Amino acid sequence: MSRHWPLHDLVLRTPRLELRPDDDPGLAELVEVAYAGVHPPGEMPFLVPWTEADPAYLGRGVLQYSWSQRAALAPERWKVQFLVRHEGAVIGMQSLEGVDFAITREVSTGSWLGMRHQGRGLGTEMRAAVLLFAFDHLGAVRARSDAFPDNHASHAVSARLGYRRDGTTTVVRRGRSLQDVRLLLDAPDLVRPPWTLDVEGVEGCRGLLGAA
Repeated sequence: MSRHWPLHDLVLRTPRLELRPDDDPGLAELVEVAYAGVHPPGEMPFLVPWTEADPAYLGRGVLQYSWSQRAALAPERWKVQFLVRHEGAVIGMQSLEGVDFAITREVSTGSWLGMRHQGRGLGTEMRAAVLLFAFDHLGAVRARSDAFPDNHASHAVSARLGYRRDGTTTVVRRGRSLQDVRLLLDAPDLVRPPWTLDVEGVEGCRGLLGAA
């Protein structure tokens, strides 16, 4: 498996978390986390309101989206969906994405965390993990993110890690126009955590991610 799919061996470890690219057993756990709740019913932190899908199809949708990203991955355009585990159990997902990374050296991130695991600093820790991976192991020079103005948790994570505002984009959420806040982080401006990221399996992945 490793010869044909080097992401199989990639592991990022922080003091509390383990991040691995998605696998089917882990995705089954992720579906259960989604069913347990990702945000309060009155809120919508996502541009695509996937959490409001018919419960009969929510799980299938999570699986199909993850499979589609895995199948489409190529050095020119990739999105690695890391399953985030705490004490051995999947608690959420952290993505890292690159488009023409060999040229731009830019990445973007996205994430979600089960509600029962929020408010403990885990969101900051998991985003810090992929930023450290991107900057220190893939050679990225810049990271981008975005969040709606009412997504206070995401903005708090970005502030802790050193992002700055980079304007807004007009989008449509739930049928209404809204300004999505763009955020930018240059590698030297990262507020590094007081711990060191442990990484395994990166050597075989660099070519696949356009970082060779």
